Amino acid sequence: MNLRKLMPLLFSSLLLIVVLGPGCSSSEPVVSSGAPGAEAPLKVTCTIGMITDVTRVIGGAQVVVTGLMGPGVDPHLYKATQGDLARLNDADVIYYNGLHLEGRMADTLVKFARRVPTLQVTESIPENLLHEPPEFQGQYDPHVWFDVSLWRYVAERILEDLIERRPQHEAELRANAVAYLAEMDALHRYAQETLQTIPEEARILVTAHDAFGYFGEAYGMEVMGIQGISTASEYGLQDLERLIEILVERKVQAVFVESSVSPKSIEALITGVQAKGHDLKLGGELFSDAMGASGSAEGTYLGMVR
Repeated sequence: MNLRKLMPLLFSSLLLIVVLGPGCSSSEPVVSSGAPGAEAPLKVTCTIGMITDVTRVIGGAQVVVTGLMGPGVDPHLYKATQGDLARLNDADVIYYNGLHLEGRMADTLVKFARRVPTLQVTESIPENLLHEPPEFQGQYDPHVWFDVSLWRYVAERILEDLIERRPQHEAELRANAVAYLAEMDALHRYAQETLQTIPEEARILVTAHDAFGYFGEAYGMEVMGIQGISTASEYGLQDLERLIEILVERKVQAVFVESSVSPKSIEALITGVQAKGHDLKLGGELFSDAMGASGSAEGTYLGMVR
């Protein structure tokens, strides 16, 4: 191109740099699209909905939270999509449950931990409070959110991490956490008191897989699952027959499907029990490894437990 024709464009560009240059200093803070001078919110990417919800509540205006797994998603079987990889890469920090819950994402999380701060939010729960049933083959039960008093440790760990990353907003973050922890304590008491109204011999909960062990111990329920700790495991005919005999003998009236697990095993259980002359009904849908739809009561951690 002719240099003479380029001169007006070069002059215009130089003038633009001179006019705008002072506002482009690298020492200026990164700002959000909000008020001038406002600090950009911390970008947090979470795996399961229960972590996503707690982080949003405690982080408040200081965070932008992205959850990878929505309603009806089984975290045991979930594999990261291309969109998930972009969200993880864009994060300032990644929160995940751990304890082998996100089984198929394990390698992905390890890789991202090399370049993005990554936190296992259950790490602060004392090991003596974690369940390690023999049938879990040396693994801890990862479904800790079903004992609200244990999930409290997670909320407090998230608070600590957010304060570490946004110390100038500590007062705001602590105020959010204090209010939320009070709600958690009230829910824990409510669950204890309400479930105690069920006659002791009738406090039996039968579901597709062993997601409710912490729930059972915390609130006095005997829990039975057809499958093991992970939905990746297959249930066998012997497992089914064992449960059929127990349900018939103890005259259990209902069993439950889970929102994130195929109802196939529960349907087989009902058929087997009814074949023995006992009327067993489908009691409804429980939220186990995923919360309900966004905007619903069950779309929050407190709501799904309640």
